[in-house]
Amino acid sequence: MRWLSFLASGVPVILIFPAPSLSYLAWFALVPAMALFTRAATTREAVARGWWFGSGYLIAMLYWMAPEIGPGLVLLGFVMGWMWSPFAVAVHKLLRPGASWWRLLAGFIVVPSCWLIPEWMRSYQGLGGPWDLYGASQWQHPAVLALAAVGGVWLISVALLIANAAIVVLLGAIKPSLFLPPAVSAAPAAAAPAAAGPTAAGTVLDDAAAVVDGAASSAGAVPEPSVTPPAAREARPSAPAARPAGRLTRAAVGVAALVAAAGAGPLAFALTPQLPTERQISVALVQPGTVQNPTARTDASETLTTELSKDGTVGGVKPDLIVWGESSIPDDLTGSSQADVQLLGQVEALAARDDAEILVNQDTTPPGKGHEKWAVLVNPDGVQGTYVKTRLVPFGEYIPFRDELSWLTSISKAASSNMVSGTGAHPLTVTTPSGAPLKVGVLICFESAFPDMSRVDADQGSQLIVYQSATSTFQGTWGPDQHASLAAIRAAETGRPVVQAALTGDTAAFDARGRQVAWLDQSSHGAATVTLDLPSASAKTFYDQAGDYVMWSGVAITGIAALVMLLRRRHFLANTTGAAGARTAEYDADTGDPVRS
Repeated sequence: MRWLSFLASGVPVILIFPAPSLSYLAWFALVPAMALFTRAATTREAVARGWWFGSGYLIAMLYWMAPEIGPGLVLLGFVMGWMWSPFAVAVHKLLRPGASWWRLLAGFIVVPSCWLIPEWMRSYQGLGGPWDLYGASQWQHPAVLALAAVGGVWLISVALLIANAAIVVLLGAIKPSLFLPPAVSAAPAAAAPAAAGPTAAGTVLDDAAAVVDGAASSAGAVPEPSVTPPAAREARPSAPAARPAGRLTRAAVGVAALVAAAGAGPLAFALTPQLPTERQISVALVQPGTVQNPTARTDASETLTTELSKDGTVGGVKPDLIVWGESSIPDDLTGSSQADVQLLGQVEALAARDDAEILVNQDTTPPGKGHEKWAVLVNPDGVQGTYVKTRLVPFGEYIPFRDELSWLTSISKAASSNMVSGTGAHPLTVTTPSGAPLKVGVLICFESAFPDMSRVDADQGSQLIVYQSATSTFQGTWGPDQHASLAAIRAAETGRPVVQAALTGDTAAFDARGRQVAWLDQSSHGAATVTLDLPSASAKTFYDQAGDYVMWSGVAITGIAALVMLLRRRHFLANTTGAAGARTAEYDADTGDPVRS
């Protein structure tokens, strides 16, 4: 059954994110895996199934990196898959049919919180970064993205997990046997009196969770203490067990939770209007297409910008800013060599001809420094500002723990040397043709996956977020499509329009609510010109102000839940029966399940 957990994660990941983008599946795609967790005979088995689930999730999510890291992708999946085990245990403990009221209600809080644990841990760039967070699957739905303005992408993930949990509860009420271990789901039906009728049979199924561990022992699983039948257990001089929620009531709770989760986004969209517009800006995004030679790549970007602006406009619109993709030039525009000075002069002349500043990106090793990627803002008077890429791509631009993992370079295209990272996000100031200054948050490629970086730029007064990207290494895969979709999430979170200029696609633009304005796919080349409404520099969404409170709340709730589980196993939260000084039998105070002594 464990291999089914692997498939139950890999298949949904492939379907809900770009390119298929069957995002509506995310509202119920986790139900099959959650059923496997509830059907686990023991907690230990749930942990194992959660590990397999996490491995499948990671491998399917990053399949397009296989050419870069080769078998390292499989190693990464199976080493880091354990991060989903707390989620599997929470589902196993709290969402099984017959659970008590408090467990049922706790499940809608603890299960989404446990899901946030791997999303939180992956936010560290050395573990792959927050790529394909579950909430990011809703990038095409502005009404759902409104939740991001309240609690970031984390809140969208929570809404989706509540919906999946609600469906599990609802289906468990309709047909409990689907969510109980096979040996247990068959036992109550056999034990039910023939004359009891359907009502009594339903009651027995509701109580089935109370005998899960005993049946697991008889099926050959990890031994558990024997379980006294419910009738005998009632005669014990102990506190009465909490009554399981009835099937009809559980179904009603499931429906109510599903409606609440599905309606949260539209409600947030209605109650959180777009930040007031202060001004507009027109941006030209240049995509030269697949050009392998660095010099020819620069020439292609220059040619496109020149040809499309012969009449002073790009695409019929006079741009205030022109953006080129990542690694669009091979030389150091701040250098003093003849080639550096000559190239800077060409870009200055182009900026003068277009009467607009140009944001280029250099992939070079400046004198006295290591290999770095810089965003460089140029106007007719020279370089006006720079930003050095801070979050580097694991294995593509550096190898985490290089001393231990350097062998990957011999069997894959992993980075032969580590690039040097910058010191953090900060805005650049663009001077528009009208002379008005404009703060722009400039970030590079992989950094679009990190919500904290765009939030820092917004906090520092940026009115527009710009990403420069180069994903030609992954051309033809779904990686570039997934990358461009992240701009919609960052727009909704910050309440600022977001644009991305990519060398080979995908180039994209989204307004301040995450609605798509422009898109050039991997097969396109040319320039996309967009006019965007900008909020004031001081305007902020609730997420801008409150930060990652949803994520940290999830971490805290998971910690509390783990502590409660530990205390139960240590007998601090159980009813005890037995003679003084003798071996005692202990039972869970809420369900009557035996606790290991």
